[in-house]
Amino acid sequence: MPLLAQNEDAEGCKDHPLFNRMPGFFLAECRQSQYEIKHFPVGPVAANGEETQVKSVPVEGRFYFFKYELKEGSVKPSPLQTMRNFENAARKSGATVIAEYPGWCKAVLHETMHTGNGCVLYGTTLKFGGQGKETWAFVESDGDGEAYEISLSERESMKQDIVATQIRERLDKDGFITLYINFDTGSATIQQDSMSQLEQVARLLQSDPALKLEVGGHTDNVGSPESNQKLSEARARSVVAAIVKQGIAAERMTAKGYGQTKPVADNRTEEGRAKNRRVELVKQ
Repeated sequence: MPLLAQNEDAEGCKDHPLFNRMPGFFLAECRQSQYEIKHFPVGPVAANGEETQVKSVPVEGRFYFFKYELKEGSVKPSPLQTMRNFENAARKSGATVIAEYPGWCKAVLHETMHTGNGCVLYGTTLKFGGQGKETWAFVESDGDGEAYEISLSERESMKQDIVATQIRERLDKDGFITLYINFDTGSATIQQDSMSQLEQVARLLQSDPALKLEVGGHTDNVGSPESNQKLSEARARSVVAAIVKQGIAAERMTAKGYGQTKPVADNRTEEGRAKNRRVELVKQ
């Protein structure tokens, strides 16, 4: 086969809109599927540097895979350089670096996104939000700088379009309403696409000065009960703070965390865990 053909992108392949390729690389392979479940590494490696089986999270949705290889005669970047390049680009676009593995086989995945033994070589997990979906990406070098791979899954966010009148109706009928607020993973930071829900809560409170609410945070069972309790409390406080910023007195709301103690769905499935990660407004 002519050398030129070996350095051209594979037929039908093109870059994903979220990423520019590293200079001097061509797209050797790509594939996608409508719906798959892939496990993205999120856990830390051992402090002593020993090989560690790290925690991962399942992401269901449309899946993309890209493999890039170095063109003949191009300057080879280090694996660490490739990893940092993608992390920096992701941060500039507002994404979150969930985990990073800057070394040779320090992390091992129980569930792999590709063929191989699950040993991570200079990899990083990135998460992008907005436009009604979460996009998870795992970028990994081959270890010597001559190739890297991107595995990417798009998961639709929990959607809930509500207005103040609907909140009022549910509170009057049931005494509570469940909201699915999107937070950064493992964090109490509210994502921008959830602010419209909280604006409607503030509008209701403005229209009814006598109304008081408990803001209850709930998590799934991933992680320890202690960490989930702290996370649920922090998320409840974040919701209260966001509503207070819209002119509502803080004393009209009570923030309370329930951790993983009150599931409403099966924690053995991703769909169930998504339903359990919620905020409940309870009429006082």
